[in-house]
Amino acid sequence: MSTTPSAPHPRPAEFHVYDTTLRDGAQQEGLRLSVQDKLHIAGYLDELGVDYIEGGWPGANPNDTAFFAAATSGELTLKNATLAAFGFTRRVGGRAADDPLTAALRDSGASVACVVAKSHDQHVLRALRTSLEENLAMITDTVSHLVAQGQRVFLDCEHFFDGFRDNKAYALEVVRTAMQAGAEVAVLCDTNGGMLPSWVGEIVSEVAERTEARLGMHAHNDTGCAVANTMAAVDAGAMHVQGTINGYGERTGNADLIPIVANLELKYGWQLLPAGSLAEATRLSHAIAEVTNVPPSNRQPYVGLSSFTHKAGLHASAIKVDPNLYQHIDPALVGNDMRMLVSDMAGRANIQIKGGELGFDLSDRDLAAKITDKVKEREADGYTYEGADASFELLLRSELDQLPEFFVARSWRVFTHSGKDGEIDTEATIKLEAGGTATRVVGEGNGPVNALDHALRQALLPVYPVVDRFELSDYRVRILDQGHGTDATIRVLIQTTDGLHTWTTVGVGQNVIEASWEALSEAYSYGLLRSAVMVPGS
Repeated sequence: MSTTPSAPHPRPAEFHVYDTTLRDGAQQEGLRLSVQDKLHIAGYLDELGVDYIEGGWPGANPNDTAFFAAATSGELTLKNATLAAFGFTRRVGGRAADDPLTAALRDSGASVACVVAKSHDQHVLRALRTSLEENLAMITDTVSHLVAQGQRVFLDCEHFFDGFRDNKAYALEVVRTAMQAGAEVAVLCDTNGGMLPSWVGEIVSEVAERTEARLGMHAHNDTGCAVANTMAAVDAGAMHVQGTINGYGERTGNADLIPIVANLELKYGWQLLPAGSLAEATRLSHAIAEVTNVPPSNRQPYVGLSSFTHKAGLHASAIKVDPNLYQHIDPALVGNDMRMLVSDMAGRANIQIKGGELGFDLSDRDLAAKITDKVKEREADGYTYEGADASFELLLRSELDQLPEFFVARSWRVFTHSGKDGEIDTEATIKLEAGGTATRVVGEGNGPVNALDHALRQALLPVYPVVDRFELSDYRVRILDQGHGTDATIRVLIQTTDGLHTWTTVGVGQNVIEASWEALSEAYSYGLLRSAVMVPGS
């Protein structure tokens, strides 16, 4: 891992980190943000330390208008960021002073207005249906009016890169017009997301040379290059970067702001966020994902669950010597952790490192080799431990004779009955011993796994009251022998939570209920282990 930052040029004296999660990110398919959601996310963005938070488009929809009213009336207190409002240039043939959407920008309470304008001649002629001269007049009138009213103005040059390729002279004139009217930054937008890094670098360099404007970059990810395109723009002289947390946005999303900032801070050595803020990036990324109700991507750079996760035995052997041999940064710099997976690809080093993570000394090579062989044998039977850490710890403790016997299931059975009215009733009966007492419990549910869960919970509650907090939060089934039909081997993964922690267990069998019971019983055993309860009579 290189520890010496390297940048093509020194950090600009002024550099903007501009977040548009609440506006452009909210255009993602299926993403709906209430006013309270937006206030919560804005608080997290401010904690991260971005320079600007684009709250939305006041006047264009009631939700955004209400957000600005709430934000400027005291419901949002920003310590690091400046609130920005988004809007369009005034209407064709009108006056900015009389335009209702311009008035909404002016009256939003935001000290910065980000105004979008057409910079592609064909969009002016065919979408706006006006002349190229009128489009420039719209830019001049809107920007100068807002500046005169006391707002700072950034201009988003929509479809700039495509426009530059089709009519370079006009795209450049849009930038010059915005600067002459008082805009502080001309943001070059790859609105269709079709650019590649080398193209972006060449165009931004030429625009900077021919206009002397302060330039920004707004990239979409349709070629998978949004972050790379943004970095190329910075290398070419851009001093303003726009993006969204977690890459939210329509189609394939916007440039993900976290890797952009992490790259600039950790690779270039540019301090952009307040000291210590980057180390909160993982927590804040996941917290925002909770608000949006969009599951975070495990493979997201820097902050994803898998960002510093290792599976191959070769990697583990090197990591035992020095973690930096297979990691480009220390995960703690972005608030993440290294994880070691256990699988049939694991070598002894994987098991030793994973055991160490769980607090077990597996330095004995013979012991580590024995456990490694056991894991590979189980994986060959269909089990998976890379996604079921709880089951791996139970296996490890069992091999080390360190697994308390919280309960012993003597038998279980499940009945599903279809009545005359079409209703389905499911009943599970469990016989088990817990705390020195044998018990037989019947549970009902809306399916066999639910019925088994109810029965097991009822049997354990008198002995272990803590199980009342356990709740099955996810249930996944996979057929392992494709082509075997209904007699195929089944793998079940069950995710359980106690409200504070979440764990995953695995079960395998040719009967889906058998596999489910194994995963379910292990879920309760691990939950009791994690809760540090004592086995009665021990």
